[in-house]
Amino acid sequence: MKNALLKYGSFALLLTALGCKTSGPAATQATTADAWTPKKADQWFRSRVWANGLKLNVQESVDKVEFAKQYTANKAAWDKAFAYFRDTNLEELPVGKYPIDGDNVTAAVTDNPTKEYADTKWESHRKYIDMQYVVRGAEKMGQVPMASATVTKPYDEARDVANYSAEGPQYEARPGTIYIFFPQDVHRPNIKAPGFDKDKKVVVKVRVAQ
Repeated sequence: MKNALLKYGSFALLLTALGCKTSGPAATQATTADAWTPKKADQWFRSRVWANGLKLNVQESVDKVEFAKQYTANKAAWDKAFAYFRDTNLEELPVGKYPIDGDNVTAAVTDNPTKEYADTKWESHRKYIDMQYVVRGAEKMGQVPMASATVTKPYDEARDVANYSAEGPQYEARPGTIYIFFPQDVHRPNIKAPGFDKDKKVVVKVRVAQ
């Protein structure tokens, strides 16, 4: 009987030890990521805890579950991206490319004519998430889930882009709202909006958390 109790106690201690090994930061992060339901993600999104004082909005069409997962998995990078939008005079920022956090977070500023729909393309990215913001002017942006699109040009790793044919809604992007496109979001930017021939835009790219 005594030997049996000793064996049971040793087994219990082993289970406890194994439990400790799986209760560290990695396990917490995995549990947090798995716990994001649409309802919880929507509540998190509307709480604006991610904004850190940023007054700009994120477009309602954003995949809120993926947003919550990516933000919590890579909070430092996202905080730097939102701080860049918050603290930079985007109106005065010259056209060009800017590092924000090495190659984890970068910004590109353009000030170009927008295009007719037929001259734009559906696209997606694997390595980086697009945060597209119209500083001045307006443009339309299309967005569809990848499951609704057909590949027309396979993924180019060097350019981090693939192209598609698809049909889907278009949103008119104006100052005040950031559009975020994750790898599963096929999007079509730079479409001419009624009454506007050009726009100034900032695209901040955040590396995808694996």
